[in-house]
Amino acid sequence: MPDQCDVGTKKNSKGYKETWTGYKLHVDSIDGQIPVSCILTSASVHDSQVAIPLTVMTRERVINLYDLMDAAYDAPLIRRYSESMGHIPIIDINTRGNTGLKEENKAEAKRFELLHFKLPESRRYNERTVIERVYARLKDEFGGRMIRVRGYAKVMTHLMFGILALTADQLIRLIVQPAI
Repeated sequence: MPDQCDVGTKKNSKGYKETWTGYKLHVDSIDGQIPVSCILTSASVHDSQVAIPLTVMTRERVINLYDLMDAAYDAPLIRRYSESMGHIPIIDINTRGNTGLKEENKAEAKRFELLHFKLPESRRYNERTVIERVYARLKDEFGGRMIRVRGYAKVMTHLMFGILALTADQLIRLIVQPAI
């Protein structure tokens, strides 16, 4: 994976382009907002390019049954790899500008809503928000938003201290239950 400092671009939730210079941290987490694997790459690396190496790292550390990913990971190669490991890939469909497919997905969602039915995969996919909370906590509470060091090794070290602190905090939260 490329690890030099460069420029990354993505569309935010409102469709606007965001650009930054630096690196990109890819994290794989499990239920309970516990990070399991991390890979730091150049900012320009697309998420789908890191999916398989990240899955391999995670497989060496935990036993999991599902691979939950957003539409950026919707590729036949990623689905096949997940299935070859005995996992169930739950990956949001990327319509890639195909208006017919987009309309069909909306119509199917309306039919399910009319029947008050939710697919098990849809229920499980909603758990994908765990990773969004991990990233939010890393940025807001554990120093991941503003990194004041230069170089791959220093940035990775800084981020891993944040991941370590976040993991310890989450484990303590799971162990220590508040008194009722």
